Amino acid sequence: MASDFDLYRPSEEHEMLRDSVRALAEAKIAPYAAEVDEEARFPQEALDALVANDLHAVHVPEAYGGAGADALATVIVIEEVARVCGSSSLIPAVNKLGSLPVILSASEELKKRYLTPLAKGDGMFSYCLSEPDAGSDAGGMKTKAVRDGDHWVLNGVKRWITNAGVSDYYTVMAVTDPDKRTKGISAFVVEKDDEGVSFGAPEKKLGIKGSPTREVYLDNVRIPADRMIGAEGTGFATAMKTLDHTRITIAAQALGIAQGALDYAKGYVQERKQFGKPIGDFQGVQFMLADMAMKIEAARQLTYAAAARSERVSEGSEKEDLTFFGAAAKCYASDAAMEITTDAVQLLGGYGYTRDYPVERMMRDAKITQIYEGTNQVQRIVMARNLP
Repeated sequence: MASDFDLYRPSEEHEMLRDSVRALAEAKIAPYAAEVDEEARFPQEALDALVANDLHAVHVPEAYGGAGADALATVIVIEEVARVCGSSSLIPAVNKLGSLPVILSASEELKKRYLTPLAKGDGMFSYCLSEPDAGSDAGGMKTKAVRDGDHWVLNGVKRWITNAGVSDYYTVMAVTDPDKRTKGISAFVVEKDDEGVSFGAPEKKLGIKGSPTREVYLDNVRIPADRMIGAEGTGFATAMKTLDHTRITIAAQALGIAQGALDYAKGYVQERKQFGKPIGDFQGVQFMLADMAMKIEAARQLTYAAAARSERVSEGSEKEDLTFFGAAAKCYASDAAMEITTDAVQLLGGYGYTRDYPVERMMRDAKITQIYEGTNQVQRIVMARNLP
C-alpha cells in the first residue's frame, strides 16, 4: 500500500517539467534578471518566454484552453523561475492568485470570458484585497460596490497590488453590505480599461523590483452585474479559500530563491581560495552549506506536501488540512529563504554585498516572501487556529 508521502513526490512528468522550465529560465530569464532589478522594470523578456512556452498560467483548466497543470506542477514552474529571478516568478504566481477566485466561485460564463484569454497569454490577472487601512485585517476594507440596476458601481483604493498596471484583469473585493462585515464583502472582475480605473506610481521597493507594485484607484467604476464572482456576500470567503491555495505559490517562490542562492554560493566557495585552499574545504563553511541545504529540503517537502493537499481539495476532498499546511509551507519556506540568502551573502564576503553578484538581489527578494499573502506572524495565528 502506498504511503501518504508518495503523494508528495514529483512524478517523472513533474521532473521533466522541472528540467524544461530550468533550461528556459537559464536561457531566457536569467540573462535579464540583474538588469530588471537595477532598472526596476517589468521583465517583459520573461513574460514573452513564459507565454511562448505556455508556462505563464499553467493552472488554468484545459476546458478554458489552459494546460490544466496540478498544484505541484504550478509550484515547480514558480520555483524554477524564482531560482533565477524572483520578479519573473510573480508572473505565473500572481496569474494564479488573481484568477483562482474565478476558478473557485465564478459562473461558467465568467470563467470562459476571463480564463480563456489568460490561458492564451492575452492578458494577466491581479488580486485586489489589501487597502491602505486594511492589510492583515482584510475584513476592515472600505472599498464599496453599490448596486445600480444591472450594474455595480465601485469606489475605493487598493494598495500593494502586484503587477498593477500591467495586468488586464483584476479580482477586486468590495463591501456590498457594510452591516455584515466579512459576510458583506463581494468579489468582482474589473478590467484595466474600465472607465474610472487608474493606478498610482510604482512603489520604490527593497526587492522584486521588476514586478510593479502600485495602488489601484476605483472612481465610480461601473461594471455589469454579471461580473460579480459568485453570490453577493461570498467574496471574503472566496478570498480566504484562494489564499489557502496560493500561499503555497509564495512558498515555491521562496524555495526557488533560496535554491538559487545556495547554488551560487556552492560554486563560489569551490573557486574562492584563501590560506592556500578553497574556502569550501573549511569546516565552518561546510556546516553553513549543510544547514542551508537541509533547510531547503525541509521547505521543499513541506511545500510539496501542501501542494498535494491543495490538489486533493481542488478535486473535492474535504478532509485535508490545507489551511494549516498552506500557512506552514509559506511561513517555513520564506523564513528559511531569508536565512539562506543572508548566509549566501556571508559566504561571498564583501563580494556578496555588491550588485556584481546575484546573492544580494536574492536576499532582498526573499524578504517580501515573509510579508505578502499574509505576514508570517499572521501565518502562525492561522496555523494555531487550524492545528491538524
